[in-house]
Amino acid sequence: MTDSKASEPAIVRLTARVTGMVQGVGFRYWTARKADELGLTGAVRNDDDGAVSLVVEGPQPDIIEFRRWLSSPQAPGQVAHVDERMSPAEGGFKSFQVVG
Repeated sequence: MTDSKASEPAIVRLTARVTGMVQGVGFRYWTARKADELGLTGAVRNDDDGAVSLVVEGPQPDIIEFRRWLSSPQAPGQVAHVDERMSPAEGGFKSFQVVG
């Protein structure tokens, strides 16, 4: 008999700050769309200094795919740098939202 929970991926949190030309180009809305496509929860917002900050939670393989997308040519605008941190999920989100 196997433990089905052993094969389930860990639920993790990615906290990221994206710099470059990422405001005024639909970056937050495309980020929300990608998160929804992957079934992730969290939030994204514009910062006063022109960066975009986000928190996203979900299964680790989906978070890894989301991380790849953030720095890929498919992300809108021009991403110069993604400062990111992974941690255990906190479970505080029910969906993915664009805020501020």
